[in-house]
Amino acid sequence: MKLFIDTGSVAEVEEIAGWGVLSGATTNPSLLAKEEGEPGDSIRRICELVDGPVSGEVVSDNARDMVAEGRALAGLDDRVVVKVPFSPEGLAATRELVSDGIPVNMTLVFSAAQALLTAEAGASYVSCFMGRLDDISVTSEDVVAEIVEALGPDREAQVLAASMRHPVHVVTAARLGCEVSTIPYKVFKQMLGHPLTEAGIAKFADDWKSRPEFGEWLRGLVDEGAAARH
Repeated sequence: MKLFIDTGSVAEVEEIAGWGVLSGATTNPSLLAKEEGEPGDSIRRICELVDGPVSGEVVSDNARDMVAEGRALAGLDDRVVVKVPFSPEGLAATRELVSDGIPVNMTLVFSAAQALLTAEAGASYVSCFMGRLDDISVTSEDVVAEIVEALGPDREAQVLAASMRHPVHVVTAARLGCEVSTIPYKVFKQMLGHPLTEAGIAKFADDWKSRPEFGEWLRGLVDEGAAARH
């Protein structure tokens, strides 16, 4: 499963991209509105950092304006994917954008029936919001499983798990066969933590410090390698 970051913050993307784990990003008007500067500049910079698909969302509620905004967003960078909210107007806009060769991420999909319509309209990504389903006491795992099964193994549209509230959501999405999970910065940070990892690192550090000559040996090895490369 590919990992995207869900944010409008260039700084957050820079940090997580440095881990070498990102394949793309998703933004939305709410996330971009939290940041200083021009949204288009943020989207362009995020595209450069992840060097993969970056979703930018339309804000209109009718197909004609969605298409116009989608074309403008796609003009920001070749890696931009136009995010369109699920609705009859959104489906119509998706079909037209796709006919122009512009990839679409259909967002706010909450059922297998909606996912089937989304895929038929030609969207590249079907975004299901796990956290929002759980918020209304609907088991997100069951809904995502139904979407993945309904679209089938040979689907062209990729199931994108969104609204990830904690690492368990990410693991569940991977286990169910989602192609992509888009993850907030804070959840990426949560995915790092485990008390056994932290205890093991501390133990190794203590053992290493007990033999300072080992540190000198390793520094010498690094210097030898640097000299050999030059």
